[in-house]
Amino acid sequence: MAIIDPINDKILHELSRDGRISNVELADKVGLSPSACLRRVQDLERQGIIKGYRAVIDRSKLGMDLTIFVMVGLSGQLRADSQAFERAMAAAPEVKECHNITGTVEYLLRIEVEDLATYKDFHSNRLGTLSQVGSITSHICLGSSKDMRG
Repeated sequence: MAIIDPINDKILHELSRDGRISNVELADKVGLSPSACLRRVQDLERQGIIKGYRAVIDRSKLGMDLTIFVMVGLSGQLRADSQAFERAMAAAPEVKECHNITGTVEYLLRIEVEDLATYKDFHSNRLGTLSQVGSITSHICLGSSKDMRG
């Protein structure tokens, strides 16, 4: 595990807020010279701490107005069940995130679709047809007061 000093912590915080910030502006915000700041950012990238940079997309402008969090319980506990389910979710464009979790179910999904009819189709014709799926609980997102995803 990498040890992050307070300056690298500030760098990571600023980059998570704005991945397109210029090196000069970033250096100014964290109190370094531009060359020292660039060296630190490159080192964080080399260590794999910074894995990449992303655009924050307003999905509603693309007609993706509905976000649904789905809890999925598997019908079996074999590794093959989990692997088959994860492959199916990786191939589903509606699934934006797939998390293996602890608790009463095995997976938490974040689904983005145009409308409820589209989700119903996904629920019935994708999730509902997988033999690995034992239970599905859907939670429709009414709004997000904080969302730090890229």
